[in-house]
Amino acid sequence: MKVKLIAALIAASAITAAPATNAQVKVSTKGGLKVSSGDYKFEFGGRIMYDYNRSEENGVVDEDDFNLRRGRVFARGNIAKNWKFKTQFNTNGDGVEDLYLRYTGFGKGAEVTIGNQKMPFGLEELTSSKDISVLERSAITERYAVGRAEGVQLHGKAGGNSTYAIGVFTDDEKDAEFGFAARYTTAFVSDNSLVHLGIAYKDINDDSAIGFEGAFASGPFHVQAEYVDGEDRSSDDLSGYYLQAGYILTGETRPYKGGKFKRVNPESKGGAWELVARYEDGDGNHSDIELGRDDASAFTLGVNWYAHKNVRFGVNYTDGESNTSNDDGNEFRVRFQLTF
Repeated sequence: MKVKLIAALIAASAITAAPATNAQVKVSTKGGLKVSSGDYKFEFGGRIMYDYNRSEENGVVDEDDFNLRRGRVFARGNIAKNWKFKTQFNTNGDGVEDLYLRYTGFGKGAEVTIGNQKMPFGLEELTSSKDISVLERSAITERYAVGRAEGVQLHGKAGGNSTYAIGVFTDDEKDAEFGFAARYTTAFVSDNSLVHLGIAYKDINDDSAIGFEGAFASGPFHVQAEYVDGEDRSSDDLSGYYLQAGYILTGETRPYKGGKFKRVNPESKGGAWELVARYEDGDGNHSDIELGRDDASAFTLGVNWYAHKNVRFGVNYTDGESNTSNDDGNEFRVRFQLTF
């Protein structure tokens, strides 16, 4: 009853705010709250991720707790025919995730996004945290991907199944310094399989890197890999890679759209089951297994149960060791995830 009342109020607001037209107002509460009326659209949703995490360094327990890994709410929509917006905030006080305005009047081949947004670098980074198969991104991605920054980005389709993105961004640590990032992907799709290839480059805050992406999916099987070569502000040469593979036991196919993968959507009431494994090696941010920024190697084994397209349970175990010392670490992580 409360959800229907809120939906009705928002729908009424949309009707009041929009110019008089003959467009029909549509309201949906399936997977969030969505209201549309002609060119005007509004959507409210979010994600909740609760984790149990136990990690050790050299056999000594460093973390053993149950906490909120991510709690986010967002609002997005169309405020006019060619103008979109998105706001996304962390509920635990960690601040803004997304806060941008997007112009789409040039068509799908050239959209312009202005504001706080993800810099275009890395397949795993640009795949949403609610859609990645391993519960935490690889140490390689955590080290080289910039994440979100304020800037202006030009992006869109480059013909067929290809995408491009290029942008200029400011560094949060150095307000006066500007950075640059660009990415290009292409996919070869046939029947129930695809091959993804991509390349990206970034240079911000005296930290530059070039990344290469590759992925293959056929039916329930999927595999992806990335290799990054970079240089940090100390002029140190860095590199690292990961290789990840997964198999969906219940037969579903991992969705792919716009140069990145999406979350598995179960086809039966019993949900979908997925096995996943990952190996990574090189300079990275290996903090999940308590090794910090180091040259290290690690492997992860995991299982996911997609009970519903908006509900997921996952279990991961990661074990690794430093390539520069005798240190080793491991992590056991369990996640409950709800999206709406």
